[in-house]
Amino acid sequence: MRMIEPDRMDAARARLTREAVAYAFGIEPEDIDQPTRGASHIALARQVAMYLAHISFELSLSRVALAFRRDRTTASHACHVVEDRRDDPDFDARLDRLEAFLRSAPLPTEISGCRN
Repeated sequence: MRMIEPDRMDAARARLTREAVAYAFGIEPEDIDQPTRGASHIALARQVAMYLAHISFELSLSRVALAFRRDRTTASHACHVVEDRRDDPDFDARLDRLEAFLRSAPLPTEISGCRN
């Protein structure tokens, strides 16, 4: 069985995170990929997606930045913004559910019959 290269794995994890966050925020996944900041609710969703990719999949900030086509300092800022917002119990609970969902996603090697 051929293993997926780390950069492709990071991209897959970022895509899963993007889709989950877009669904939770009621936006389109493409909105998170906008090259500009965009509306505040979209910027927050993007920050949450970067934060969750970092926390849920233990990706370094550099790898998160690369997967989301952003600068490392942007990924770092996103994580700080989201951490600060976790003081809100509703926001924190929402992130806990998203993180649990992402952490439960099987790794490609865990899926029997998967062709890599």
